[in-house]
Amino acid sequence: MGHSQELSEFKRGTVIGCHLCNKSIREISVLLNIPRSTVSGIITKWKQLGTTATQPPSGRPRKMTERGQHMLKRTEVNT
Repeated sequence: MGHSQELSEFKRGTVIGCHLCNKSIREISVLLNIPRSTVSGIITKWKQLGTTATQPPSGRPRKMTERGQHMLKRTEVNT
């Protein structure tokens, strides 16, 4: 399953602008052709954090990528 495209900063700002103009989540969704759950998530994030910018992921990064693990398994099998 592939990852979905992230909304642009402009589009997220447009959602917040519509929200500040007292538009409902449904109206914003129809107006901008974005799913209601996405609009709701953007507004919730903006209320909690005060920004719509993408935040870095939480937690420590993995030491070895999946590609590295695959290569290691391949070299184990060959020896």
